[in-house]
Amino acid sequence: MIRLFVPDPLLAGNRFHPTTEQAHYLRNVMRLGEGDAILVFNGRDGEWRATLAEVTKRGCALHLAEPIRPQTTGPDLELIVALVKRARLETIIEKAAELGASRVRLVVTRFTGADHTNVARLQAIATEASEQTGRLDVPEVAPPVKLDRLLDDWPGGRRLVFCDEAGDARPVIEALKDSAAHTVLIGPEGGFAPEERDRLRALPFVIPVSLGPRILRADTAAISALTLVQAAIGDWR
Repeated sequence: MIRLFVPDPLLAGNRFHPTTEQAHYLRNVMRLGEGDAILVFNGRDGEWRATLAEVTKRGCALHLAEPIRPQTTGPDLELIVALVKRARLETIIEKAAELGASRVRLVVTRFTGADHTNVARLQAIATEASEQTGRLDVPEVAPPVKLDRLLDDWPGGRRLVFCDEAGDARPVIEALKDSAAHTVLIGPEGGFAPEERDRLRALPFVIPVSLGPRILRADTAAISALTLVQAAIGDWR
């Protein structure tokens, strides 16, 4: 069944209007009409069954019928990824949402080729992936910050899983032993600069890990790291 993320409160009997893009999708792409049912979620109130109560050329209205699933929270698993080429970055965002990341943060490193991106588009990609995979929430995509600032402002009690391509770190499955809050860090296409790597490995909250004997592209590394972390300490166990 079609699923939509909506910002509105979800209460029995509520009636609200989806966005113009969502209304177009329901009416013109999926060819739904009055009385047809869809599922909606907002990241707070679980998943609800809704019906199209009004369909016009200008839009449509949704009527909330009943709750289907209570709200649940996935693992506290963040992904930090250096800015890479647009297509690869979009793939990373999509797969991070599919793999259960709770948040994606963008970082600028010495070898990053750009210092900005279309965050709104990336957030839309995360939303669409969440709708399609059955999640009851949508990961936030945060704007880019410089690596030094990110490390300076690091919150206490949170571990940073540093995917170090140098090859002298422990395998990620071996390195992760508990289910504390973790953030996975993936570098740019050119790798981390020597001084960045030295600083990361000197910090007490950083866990250097290896993703295997081969050098991976950024999108492959992000997918592999999230998969391994989920298998080791996340909600795949």
